[in-house]
Amino acid sequence: MDVVRWGMIGCGSVAERKSGPAFYKAPGSALVAVMGRRLEAASDYAARHGIARVCTDVDALINDPEVDAVYIATPPDSHHAYSLKVAAAGKHCCVEKPMALNAGQSREMQQAFADAGLHLFVSYYRRSLPRFAQVRQWLAQGRIGEVRHLSWTLTKAPSAADLDGSTNWRTDPSVAGGGYFADLASHGFDLFQYLLGDIVEVAGFTARQAGLYAAEDAVSACWRFASGALGMGCWNFVADRREDRVEIIGSHGRIGFSVFDEHPVQLFADEKISLEIPHHEHIQWHHVLGMNAHIRGDSKHPAVAEQALKTDWVMDQILKRH
Repeated sequence: MDVVRWGMIGCGSVAERKSGPAFYKAPGSALVAVMGRRLEAASDYAARHGIARVCTDVDALINDPEVDAVYIATPPDSHHAYSLKVAAAGKHCCVEKPMALNAGQSREMQQAFADAGLHLFVSYYRRSLPRFAQVRQWLAQGRIGEVRHLSWTLTKAPSAADLDGSTNWRTDPSVAGGGYFADLASHGFDLFQYLLGDIVEVAGFTARQAGLYAAEDAVSACWRFASGALGMGCWNFVADRREDRVEIIGSHGRIGFSVFDEHPVQLFADEKISLEIPHHEHIQWHHVLGMNAHIRGDSKHPAVAEQALKTDWVMDQILKRH
């Protein structure tokens, strides 16, 4: 398979710049069809991005004989049903993160693709970003000695939409599986397990401090990695300002970085290093390259369902989801 031909379900904001263009610009990749519930929006997206075929029927896209793999770029409440349809059609799949509404749904998805001998990827694309490859290299080289602890603080002020009560699927637990924590912290937990290994114990507390929406707006948690290193986090989405700060503490030094912001990646050890490592214009570029190589059998891509399941388990424990 010289070129992997993708069909995309959903054409919202995440597909506009972060992901969609990577599927048709990356070498060995083509985006041949797009599906949206509103024909006008889907046709507009296709016209602007040069995509040949448009439909409003999810089954038509999934069963299109010209489509080899399907990218599900919709909110989490549809991932389970849509992905099972893709597996039944005998095609590879990538779902946006979080993988589903809870680990139970995600486990069914993973098993369906495993039983069919197909690949299921999840858009935890930070596993592929050069800035985090640098962090992983420092850790593998033992630059900070044995890892003792990780801490992450992520805060932001409420948006205008939060304050005026506008409809927002990210703060509707029935659609998102939680609030901003489910949407954003899942990226961090997946990344931390990629860098430091599996989380084996976790506990947390949630609150609705401002009461602006049905989901939690404040979370604190602590956890233990299989290595014995500990972790703790603070997430608050009704705070005074934005902050995104991670620190990995070792026996002989520290590493600092942000999960979302493009602050320098910093090493504080036998020497101090501060590196500016910008993201690609289309942040899922490396993720798309990795998936296509995995499908062709050229290499293994780390953002697979088996790994994403571990993050869903962590989120279930903290949010007490079933």
